[in-house]
Amino acid sequence: MNKQLVLAPQPTLKRIADIDGPDFYPTPSWATHALIDNEKFDGDIWECACGDGAMSRVLETTGSTVKSTDLYDRGYGVSGVDFRTANATSVNIITNPPFNASEEFVHSALRNTEKKFAFLLRLAFLEGIGRQKTIFNVSPPSRVWVFSERITFYPKNAERKGSGTTAYAWFVWDKNASGSTEVKWLPTGYKSAKYS
Repeated sequence: MNKQLVLAPQPTLKRIADIDGPDFYPTPSWATHALIDNEKFDGDIWECACGDGAMSRVLETTGSTVKSTDLYDRGYGVSGVDFRTANATSVNIITNPPFNASEEFVHSALRNTEKKFAFLLRLAFLEGIGRQKTIFNVSPPSRVWVFSERITFYPKNAERKGSGTTAYAWFVWDKNASGSTEVKWLPTGYKSAKYS
């Protein structure tokens, strides 16, 4: 009798969070600084998946009024607000949406944004027949700001080691822009910069 050893793949922490509950991986401040240094936002900003306020605190440095909400209570902003069904509007919306609800967040932002919204998404969000039909053929982003430096997202209070393997970009929908989608690359050096 010939026995084979079969090793089952081990899920990563990220995958466990996506399947078993709300994913919560605070955005490193440098990634938000990269956006606000290269894309200007005039008017109020709604951070609609604020988590513990990591992104909101950086957005507040722009001088704009920042409204922070989240579906879950993580000790910051107003909890119990489901952005996917919210009726409120804002001049601008900026967030790192939950991975498992990214498309729903885009559709909600298209309804709820007066001027501009920016989402931090995997670069692979550009792929997919469904997204092409329901988002990109109908309302393509105005700009896609690609990170050359990899972002590493850690669960709250996790040991910080290793490096990310997934490519990310800021996808910006600007209701005042015309023309086709621009693809731009963010300057490097943000990851090594020290932000307080």
